[in-house]
Amino acid sequence: MPLSVLKAVPAIRMSLHAVLGTLLLVGVAGAQSPPRMEFAIAIHGGAGKNPGKGEAWKAKEEALTRALTRGHDMLAAGATSLDTVEAVVRILEDDPSINAGRGAVLNTAGGHELDATIMEGKTRRCGSIGGVTTVRNPISLARKVMEQSPHVLLVTDGAEKFADRFSAADGIERVPNNYFSTEARLKEWEENRKKAEKGKPMGTTGCVCLDKHGNLAAATSTGGTANKLYGRLGDSPIVGAGTYADNRTCAVSCTGVGEDFIRYAVSYDINARMRYAGQSLQEASQAVLNTPDQVVRGGLVSVDAKGNIAMEFNTGAMSRAAADSSGRFEVHVSD
Repeated sequence: MPLSVLKAVPAIRMSLHAVLGTLLLVGVAGAQSPPRMEFAIAIHGGAGKNPGKGEAWKAKEEALTRALTRGHDMLAAGATSLDTVEAVVRILEDDPSINAGRGAVLNTAGGHELDATIMEGKTRRCGSIGGVTTVRNPISLARKVMEQSPHVLLVTDGAEKFADRFSAADGIERVPNNYFSTEARLKEWEENRKKAEKGKPMGTTGCVCLDKHGNLAAATSTGGTANKLYGRLGDSPIVGAGTYADNRTCAVSCTGVGEDFIRYAVSYDINARMRYAGQSLQEASQAVLNTPDQVVRGGLVSVDAKGNIAMEFNTGAMSRAAADSSGRFEVHVSD
Protein backbone atom coordinates (compact mmCIF):
# COMPACT_ATOMS: atom_id res chain seq x y z
CA MET A 1 0.00 0.00 0.00
CA PRO A 2 1.46 3.43 -0.91
CA LEU A 3 2.83 5.48 2.00
CA SER A 4 0.41 8.33 1.27
CA VAL A 5 -2.57 6.01 1.76
CA LEU A 6 -1.19 4.57 5.00
CA LYS A 7 -0.76 8.08 6.39
CA ALA A 8 -4.35 8.88 5.49
CA VAL A 9 -5.87 5.83 7.32
CA PRO A 10 -6.04 7.46 10.81
CA ALA A 11 -7.81 10.51 9.39
CA ILE A 12 -10.26 8.29 7.51
CA ARG A 13 -10.96 6.33 10.70
CA MET A 14 -11.56 9.54 12.65
CA SER A 15 -13.95 10.77 9.99
CA LEU A 16 -15.84 7.49 10.04
CA HIS A 17 -16.10 7.64 13.85
CA ALA A 18 -17.46 11.19 13.64
CA VAL A 19 -20.06 10.22 11.05
CA LEU A 20 -21.14 7.16 13.02
CA GLY A 21 -21.31 9.20 16.21
CA THR A 22 -23.49 11.79 14.54
CA LEU A 23 -25.81 9.11 13.15
CA LEU A 24 -26.04 7.50 16.59
CA LEU A 25 -26.95 10.78 18.24
CA VAL A 26 -29.61 11.47 15.63
CA GLY A 27 -31.05 8.00 16.13
CA VAL A 28 -31.20 8.40 19.91
CA ALA A 29 -32.82 11.82 19.61
CA GLY A 30 -35.40 10.43 17.21
CA ALA A 31 -36.22 7.57 19.60
CA GLN A 32 -36.80 9.82 22.60
CA SER A 33 -40.32 10.10 24.03
CA PRO A 34 -42.31 13.31 23.47
CA PRO A 35 -41.21 16.25 25.63
CA ARG A 36 -42.80 16.79 29.03
CA MET A 37 -45.97 18.87 29.02
CA GLU A 38 -45.77 22.20 30.81
CA PHE A 39 -49.03 21.33 32.53
CA ALA A 40 -51.85 18.80 32.34
CA ILE A 41 -55.20 18.24 34.05
CA ALA A 42 -57.84 15.53 34.13
CA ILE A 43 -61.22 15.50 35.88
CA HIS A 44 -63.91 12.91 36.49
CA GLY A 45 -67.52 13.36 37.49
CA GLY A 46 -68.29 9.78 38.47
CA ALA A 47 -68.53 6.34 36.89
CA GLY A 48 -71.71 4.33 36.36
CA LYS A 49 -74.41 3.83 33.79
CA ASN A 50 -74.63 5.82 30.57
CA PRO A 51 -76.92 8.83 31.25
CA GLY A 52 -77.91 9.29 27.60
CA LYS A 53 -78.06 12.74 26.07
CA GLY A 54 -80.86 14.31 28.09
CA GLU A 55 -80.92 17.11 30.66
CA ALA A 56 -78.68 15.21 33.08
CA TRP A 57 -76.07 14.76 30.36
CA LYS A 58 -76.18 18.44 29.44
CA ALA A 59 -75.89 19.59 33.07
CA LYS A 60 -72.89 17.38 33.73
CA GLU A 61 -71.19 18.40 30.49
CA GLU A 62 -71.59 22.06 31.43
CA ALA A 63 -70.22 21.41 34.93
CA LEU A 64 -67.15 19.57 33.64
CA THR A 65 -66.49 22.18 30.96
CA ARG A 66 -66.67 25.00 33.48
CA ALA A 67 -64.38 23.18 35.92
CA LEU A 68 -61.89 22.18 33.22
CA THR A 69 -61.73 25.73 31.89
CA ARG A 70 -60.97 27.04 35.37
CA GLY A 71 -58.29 24.43 35.97
CA HIS A 72 -56.68 24.93 32.57
CA ASP A 73 -56.54 28.69 33.00
CA MET A 74 -55.05 28.43 36.49
CA LEU A 75 -52.31 26.06 35.38
CA ALA A 76 -51.54 28.11 32.27
CA ALA A 77 -51.09 31.17 34.51
CA GLY A 78 -48.63 29.30 36.73
CA ALA A 79 -50.87 28.23 39.62
CA THR A 80 -49.79 25.26 41.70
CA SER A 81 -51.33 21.86 41.14
CA LEU A 82 -52.53 21.83 44.76
CA ASP A 83 -54.41 25.12 44.44
CA THR A 84 -55.82 23.98 41.12
CA VAL A 85 -57.23 20.63 42.21
CA GLU A 86 -58.90 22.28 45.20
CA ALA A 87 -60.44 25.05 43.08
CA VAL A 88 -61.69 22.61 40.44
CA VAL A 89 -63.25 20.23 42.95
CA ARG A 90 -64.95 23.12 44.78
CA ILE A 91 -66.68 24.04 41.51
CA LEU A 92 -67.94 20.48 41.14
CA GLU A 93 -68.97 20.24 44.79
CA ASP A 94 -71.22 23.26 44.23
CA ASP A 95 -72.86 21.77 41.14
CA PRO A 96 -76.10 19.80 41.73
CA SER A 97 -75.41 17.43 38.82
CA ILE A 98 -72.41 15.92 40.67
CA ASN A 99 -72.46 13.45 43.57
CA ALA A 100 -70.33 15.62 45.85
CA GLY A 101 -71.41 18.52 48.02
CA ARG A 102 -74.62 20.00 46.64
CA GLY A 103 -76.25 17.10 44.79
CA ALA A 104 -74.75 14.37 46.98
CA VAL A 105 -76.68 11.11 47.28
CA LEU A 106 -78.56 10.23 50.48
CA ASN A 107 -77.82 7.40 52.91
CA THR A 108 -80.40 4.92 54.27
CA ALA A 109 -81.32 7.39 57.03
CA GLY A 110 -82.17 10.07 54.46
CA GLY A 111 -79.16 12.27 55.25
CA HIS A 112 -75.89 13.26 53.61
CA GLU A 113 -72.39 12.20 54.72
CA LEU A 114 -69.54 13.67 52.68
CA ASP A 115 -65.94 12.51 52.19
CA ALA A 116 -62.88 14.07 50.56
CA THR A 117 -59.10 13.75 50.19
CA ILE A 118 -56.40 16.04 48.83
CA MET A 119 -52.74 15.10 48.28
CA GLU A 120 -49.66 16.71 46.76
CA GLY A 121 -46.91 14.73 45.12
CA LYS A 122 -43.75 16.61 46.10
CA THR A 123 -43.71 15.56 49.77
CA ARG A 124 -46.82 13.34 49.72
CA ARG A 125 -48.56 15.46 52.29
CA CYS A 126 -52.25 14.66 52.41
CA GLY A 127 -55.47 15.39 54.29
CA SER A 128 -58.83 13.63 54.40
CA ILE A 129 -62.23 14.03 56.02
CA GLY A 130 -65.07 11.54 56.24
CA GLY A 131 -68.73 11.59 57.16
CA VAL A 132 -69.12 15.37 57.51
CA THR A 133 -72.64 16.76 57.35
CA THR A 134 -72.43 20.57 57.40
CA VAL A 135 -69.32 21.53 55.41
CA ARG A 136 -70.26 23.03 52.05
CA ASN A 137 -66.89 22.24 50.42
CA PRO A 138 -65.35 19.14 51.99
CA ILE A 139 -62.24 19.32 49.80
CA SER A 140 -61.21 22.58 51.46
CA LEU A 141 -61.61 21.09 54.93
CA ALA A 142 -59.45 18.15 53.81
CA ARG A 143 -56.75 20.65 52.86
CA LYS A 144 -57.04 22.27 56.30
CA VAL A 145 -56.45 18.85 57.87
CA MET A 146 -53.33 18.50 55.74
CA GLU A 147 -51.92 21.96 56.43
CA GLN A 148 -53.23 22.90 59.88
CA SER A 149 -53.29 19.66 61.85
CA PRO A 150 -50.77 16.90 62.60
CA HIS A 151 -53.18 14.31 61.19
CA VAL A 152 -54.18 12.83 57.84
CA LEU A 153 -57.80 11.76 58.43
CA LEU A 154 -60.58 13.23 60.58
CA VAL A 155 -64.13 11.87 60.50
CA THR A 156 -67.70 12.63 61.65
CA ASP A 157 -68.00 14.72 64.84
CA GLY A 158 -64.24 15.19 65.11
CA ALA A 159 -64.09 16.61 61.60
CA GLU A 160 -67.08 18.86 62.34
CA LYS A 161 -65.39 20.20 65.48
CA PHE A 162 -62.21 20.80 63.52
CA ALA A 163 -64.27 22.76 60.98
CA ASP A 164 -65.50 24.99 63.83
CA ARG A 165 -62.02 26.55 63.92
CA PHE A 166 -62.57 28.14 60.54
CA SER A 167 -65.02 30.51 58.88
CA ALA A 168 -66.38 31.16 55.41
CA ALA A 169 -63.50 33.63 54.99
CA ASP A 170 -61.15 30.65 55.37
CA GLY A 171 -63.05 28.76 52.68
CA ILE A 172 -64.99 26.64 55.20
CA GLU A 173 -68.63 27.60 54.88
CA ARG A 174 -71.22 25.72 56.97
CA VAL A 175 -74.68 24.79 55.73
CA PRO A 176 -77.61 22.72 57.03
CA ASN A 177 -77.57 19.10 55.92
CA ASN A 178 -80.60 19.54 53.66
CA TYR A 179 -78.59 22.05 51.59
CA PHE A 180 -77.01 19.06 49.87
CA SER A 181 -80.38 17.61 48.80
CA THR A 182 -81.81 18.14 45.35
CA GLU A 183 -85.20 17.14 44.02
CA ALA A 184 -83.61 14.52 41.78
CA ARG A 185 -81.60 12.97 44.65
CA LEU A 186 -84.65 12.86 46.94
CA LYS A 187 -86.67 11.11 44.25
CA GLU A 188 -83.83 8.66 43.64
CA TRP A 189 -83.54 7.95 47.38
CA GLU A 190 -87.26 7.25 47.72
CA GLU A 191 -87.24 4.90 44.73
CA ASN A 192 -84.19 3.04 46.03
CA ARG A 193 -85.68 2.81 49.51
CA LYS A 194 -88.83 1.21 48.17
CA LYS A 195 -86.81 -1.26 46.13
CA ALA A 196 -84.36 -1.85 49.01
CA GLU A 197 -81.50 -1.34 46.55
CA LYS A 198 -78.06 -0.40 47.73
CA GLY A 199 -74.93 0.76 45.95
CA LYS A 200 -76.53 2.49 42.96
CA PRO A 201 -75.76 4.80 41.33
CA MET A 202 -72.03 5.22 41.69
CA GLY A 203 -70.55 8.68 41.67
CA THR A 204 -67.71 10.86 42.88
CA THR A 205 -65.72 13.76 41.54
CA GLY A 206 -61.99 14.24 41.34
CA CYS A 207 -59.14 16.12 39.72
CA VAL A 208 -55.46 15.42 39.02
CA CYS A 209 -52.90 17.97 37.83
CA LEU A 210 -49.31 18.50 36.77
CA ASP A 211 -48.25 22.14 37.12
CA LYS A 212 -45.49 24.22 35.49
CA HIS A 213 -43.31 23.66 38.54
CA GLY A 214 -43.28 19.91 37.91
CA ASN A 215 -45.50 19.06 40.87
CA LEU A 216 -48.44 16.66 40.88
CA ALA A 217 -51.58 16.79 43.02
CA ALA A 218 -54.84 14.88 43.34
CA ALA A 219 -58.20 15.57 44.97
CA THR A 220 -61.37 13.51 45.34
CA SER A 221 -64.76 14.38 46.86
CA THR A 222 -68.00 12.42 47.14
CA GLY A 223 -71.41 11.97 48.70
CA GLY A 224 -70.72 8.24 48.73
CA THR A 225 -72.92 5.44 47.44
CA ALA A 226 -76.68 5.95 47.16
CA ASN A 227 -78.58 4.42 50.11
CA LYS A 228 -75.35 3.51 51.88
CA LEU A 229 -75.56 2.49 55.53
CA TYR A 230 -75.23 5.31 58.03
CA GLY A 231 -71.54 5.72 58.91
CA ARG A 232 -70.17 4.03 55.81
CA LEU A 233 -66.86 5.32 54.41
CA GLY A 234 -65.74 4.43 50.90
CA ASP A 235 -62.42 4.87 49.12
CA SER A 236 -62.58 8.64 48.63
CA PRO A 237 -61.25 9.56 52.11
CA ILE A 238 -58.68 6.73 52.08
CA VAL A 239 -55.24 7.74 50.80
CA GLY A 240 -53.89 4.99 48.56
CA ALA A 241 -57.36 3.69 47.72
CA GLY A 242 -59.25 6.49 45.98
CA THR A 243 -56.54 9.16 45.85
CA TYR A 244 -52.75 9.26 45.52
CA ALA A 245 -50.03 11.62 44.28
CA ASP A 246 -46.27 11.13 43.98
CA ASN A 247 -44.01 13.34 41.86
CA ARG A 248 -41.91 10.29 40.98
CA THR A 249 -44.81 8.62 39.20
CA CYS A 250 -48.35 9.96 38.98
CA ALA A 251 -51.47 11.48 40.54
CA VAL A 252 -54.68 9.43 40.64
CA SER A 253 -58.34 10.01 41.53
CA CYS A 254 -60.82 7.12 41.47
CA THR A 255 -64.58 6.63 41.23
CA GLY A 256 -66.82 3.58 41.47
CA VAL A 257 -67.58 0.94 44.08
CA GLY A 258 -65.45 2.22 46.93
CA GLU A 259 -65.08 -1.11 48.66
CA ASP A 260 -63.35 -2.51 45.56
CA PHE A 261 -60.86 0.35 45.46
CA ILE A 262 -60.10 -0.07 49.17
CA ARG A 263 -59.55 -3.84 48.91
CA TYR A 264 -56.99 -3.47 46.15
CA ALA A 265 -55.42 -0.11 47.12
CA VAL A 266 -56.02 0.95 43.53
CA SER A 267 -54.49 4.42 43.41
CA TYR A 268 -51.33 3.29 45.20
CA ASP A 269 -51.16 0.17 43.03
CA ILE A 270 -50.91 2.32 39.91
CA ASN A 271 -48.02 4.22 41.50
CA ALA A 272 -46.32 0.96 42.51
CA ARG A 273 -46.71 -0.61 39.07
CA MET A 274 -45.05 2.44 37.51
CA ARG A 275 -42.30 2.78 40.09
CA TYR A 276 -41.32 -0.85 40.62
CA ALA A 277 -42.50 -2.67 37.49
CA GLY A 278 -41.73 0.06 34.97
CA GLN A 279 -45.24 0.15 33.55
CA SER A 280 -46.49 3.25 31.76
CA LEU A 281 -49.37 5.26 33.19
CA GLN A 282 -51.75 3.78 30.62
CA GLU A 283 -50.58 0.22 31.23
CA ALA A 284 -50.88 0.53 35.00
CA SER A 285 -54.29 2.22 34.87
CA GLN A 286 -55.72 -0.42 32.55
CA ALA A 287 -54.20 -3.30 34.51
CA VAL A 288 -55.75 -2.43 37.88
CA LEU A 289 -59.23 -2.23 36.33
CA ASN A 290 -58.92 -5.41 34.27
CA THR A 291 -57.08 -7.97 36.37
CA PRO A 292 -59.14 -11.21 36.32
CA ASP A 293 -58.57 -12.16 39.96
CA GLN A 294 -59.53 -8.76 41.41
CA VAL A 295 -62.89 -7.16 40.75
CA VAL A 296 -62.67 -3.37 40.61
CA ARG A 297 -65.86 -1.73 39.36
CA GLY A 298 -65.45 1.87 38.31
CA GLY A 299 -62.86 4.14 36.77
CA LEU A 300 -60.11 6.66 37.37
CA VAL A 301 -58.27 9.65 35.98
CA SER A 302 -54.50 9.95 36.28
CA VAL A 303 -51.60 12.07 35.06
CA ASP A 304 -47.90 11.22 35.22
CA ALA A 305 -44.81 13.33 35.79
CA LYS A 306 -44.47 14.07 32.07
CA GLY A 307 -48.07 15.17 31.62
CA ASN A 308 -49.39 11.98 30.05
CA ILE A 309 -53.07 11.48 30.90
CA ALA A 310 -55.07 8.26 31.38
CA MET A 311 -58.85 8.13 31.83
CA GLU A 312 -59.91 4.49 32.22
CA PHE A 313 -63.17 2.83 33.29
CA ASN A 314 -64.98 -0.51 33.01
CA THR A 315 -68.53 0.68 33.70
CA GLY A 316 -71.15 1.85 31.21
CA ALA A 317 -69.75 5.37 31.29
CA MET A 318 -67.50 7.75 33.20
CA SER A 319 -67.88 11.50 33.00
CA ARG A 320 -64.41 12.87 32.36
CA ALA A 321 -62.46 15.77 30.92
CA ALA A 322 -58.82 16.58 30.14
CA ALA A 323 -56.62 19.43 28.97
CA ASP A 324 -52.91 20.17 28.67
CA SER A 325 -50.37 22.71 27.44
CA SER A 326 -50.40 21.27 23.91
CA GLY A 327 -53.91 22.61 23.31
CA ARG A 328 -55.82 19.46 24.21
CA PHE A 329 -59.26 20.22 25.67
CA GLU A 330 -61.93 17.51 25.75
CA VAL A 331 -65.06 16.66 27.73
CA HIS A 332 -66.91 13.30 27.67
CA VAL A 333 -70.09 12.39 29.54
CA SER A 334 -72.08 9.57 27.99
CA ASP A 335 -69.45 7.04 26.89
